Amino acid sequence: MTRLGDLERAVMDVLWDTVPARSDGVTVREVADALAGRELAYTTVMTVLDRLAGKGMVQREREGRAWRYRAAASREAHIAQLMLDALDLGGSRDAALVRFARSVTGTEADVLRAALAAEATLTPGTKGAEVTGAAEGTGVTNSTAGTADAGAEGVGSLTDRIEVPPADRASRPDRAGETAER
Repeated sequence: MTRLGDLERAVMDVLWDTVPARSDGVTVREVADALAGRELAYTTVMTVLDRLAGKGMVQREREGRAWRYRAAASREAHIAQLMLDALDLGGSRDAALVRFARSVTGTEADVLRAALAAEATLTPGTKGAEVTGAAEGTGVTNSTAGTADAGAEGVGSLTDRIEVPPADRASRPDRAGETAER
């Protein structure tokens, strides 16, 4: 999945923020109006939407002479795919995952634990299904469609190897100088 440029991201933010309330999508004019502070030409917005459709980021449907656009996937699904793509850049996926797990806050670690626990409890035929309420009050959802099925054993072995980070990230002595590494 390709990363989005600044203008592409702004257009996608409009789609992600607007379309759930409007299941039929939005027109180029509606997107341009939502980006009024940027003073973009209508044709610029139309070109960006056309390119995003070509990349598979948006779906479009003809309505008369115009097109209606909506995001092909949720913002969360896009971010998750970017994270998976980053893991594929090389090196050890396990080491990168452990490093990531050690860098999250206590609350973020709780959300990850709840999502992993929910994934581990899914029956084999339901892997990749949408699971809501995995961690009560966290809004955790788990959609793993398109990812490799590691099975409950793989999830358990990963969580057994990960050291749980303390709630206060700043108190970790090994975090000094990490900002430059990111």
